[in-house]
Amino acid sequence: MQMLSPVTPGQFSFLLGIVPVFAAWIYTEYLEYKKNNTLAKAHSDVGLVELGNEAVKEDDRAVLLEGGVQSASPKTRSSTSTFPIFRFFTMEEQFLIDNRLTLRAISEFGFFMVYFYICDRTDILGSSKKSYNRDLFLFLYFLLIIVSAITSFKIHHDKSPFSGKPILYLNRHQTEEWKGWMQVLFLMYHYFAATEFYNAIRVFIASYVWMTGFGNFSYYYVRKDFSLARFAQMMWRLNFLVLVCCVVLNNSYMLYYICPMHTLFTLMVYAALGIFNKYNEIGSVMAAKIIACFLVVILMWETPGVFEVVWSPFTFLFGYTDPAKPDLPRLHEWHFRSGLDRYIWIVGMIYAYYHPMVEGWMEKLEETEAKRRISIKTAVATISLAVGYMWYEYIYKLDKVTYNKYHPYTSWIPITVYICLRNVTQHFRCYSLTLFAWLGKITLETYISQIHIWLRSGIPDGQPKLLLSLIPDYPMLNFMLTTSIYVAVSYRLFDLTNTLKTAFVPSKDDKRLTNNIITAVAVSIVLYSLSFVFLKVPQMLVSVTFINS
Repeated sequence: MQMLSPVTPGQFSFLLGIVPVFAAWIYTEYLEYKKNNTLAKAHSDVGLVELGNEAVKEDDRAVLLEGGVQSASPKTRSSTSTFPIFRFFTMEEQFLIDNRLTLRAISEFGFFMVYFYICDRTDILGSSKKSYNRDLFLFLYFLLIIVSAITSFKIHHDKSPFSGKPILYLNRHQTEEWKGWMQVLFLMYHYFAATEFYNAIRVFIASYVWMTGFGNFSYYYVRKDFSLARFAQMMWRLNFLVLVCCVVLNNSYMLYYICPMHTLFTLMVYAALGIFNKYNEIGSVMAAKIIACFLVVILMWETPGVFEVVWSPFTFLFGYTDPAKPDLPRLHEWHFRSGLDRYIWIVGMIYAYYHPMVEGWMEKLEETEAKRRISIKTAVATISLAVGYMWYEYIYKLDKVTYNKYHPYTSWIPITVYICLRNVTQHFRCYSLTLFAWLGKITLETYISQIHIWLRSGIPDGQPKLLLSLIPDYPMLNFMLTTSIYVAVSYRLFDLTNTLKTAFVPSKDDKRLTNNIITAVAVSIVLYSLSFVFLKVPQMLVSVTFINS
């Protein structure tokens, strides 16, 4: 096996961290097996239920970081005052058994990261070139829609949380489905290099950012939960997987530009609603906050020089140099990507604020006489189609460079048209294709994973210009196999990310959460320092010996 790039301290520190955890998990499984055998012999007439299948409440979830690395057993928690991180390193048997499921999740996550590295940073697996055929591209996509419609069409009977009636305007099933079918096209665009759909992909990304504004505003406005725990869980969901990938693959954060973009706009929504949050119910205050958001965006992105001044101290995090375009400024990618969708998150906030009102109008519309109801819905559909057609003719058809100039100011048009048409009747609102909704739940994982186990770059910070090849010379069979593995791995990473979030980011214990964060930082520093010593000191000694000789 030949590695395509040298090992970094970050990669070595990941290895130093994951190997002891993996060894502890194997040992824990042995202890569990031994314990069950002993109990079976002592109580052969009693049916035993495996501990791994017990329903464990979140507060009893085991965690391996101090601050509250907590055992699933209350008796174990109260019987010791020793730091759990020390209990882990001393291989305390009861502690390991109580944390078996967490150890298993970390080990499985580490295994997938090793798989990422093998696929994208070694020569074990092959690669092939991308090729685009419009007929094949559209055939595959519409085939998926047909299969999804046949096998996963579902009518929902949920009721509105505002009125208690089955309105379902912009319901969760609908938005998950929306994310799903967009994500499929987004991924196929990358796999087949379907550059003719560039403008459509820009609209899809704007739609994701719109949902960031819509979803986060809805949560904070209704729940009023601005706690540290909620904030930490939100950041974990957006950044845990991508940060581990940055370490393991030695990539810049900005290679996965969707993640920093969503993180930024999520933080801006959080700040907008969190500041003076007790006044959010006052309409004039909310209007002032929305205006303030627009002013911040105008100052940041429309005023020359301001963006560079604000973000230059964070170049270490948001800087990116594409190996194929080394002459561009380090912040160019961040400026370009964040600037394209700088306004649409605010539009999402506005739509979320007026969501109950619109739902109320729709409720009254459903109660009017049939003739009036049909005429209003027909007018809405007609106007929406007309506006959508005008946008398509005069904006969408522009060349890539010109379109990008108009995109920040016009992306709300196709989004609004889609929302109007998708919700124009009660029947449209209450059904969804659950296959796309399922895919919509794992969009973050499929976005990150595609770069390494579906496509290939082969070098740090490289754009994935190649395809992963498991079956050479059979492109469609290879597409089938790599896609199957890729989607399965993405789903497991989604599940593991949430499992580890539950373990490491408690929702009702800020003290424990703070201690977990401090311990995580301390452990990371120690591992990185050891890795630096192991990798750099021998090189320095060799250099000194060479100079002396």
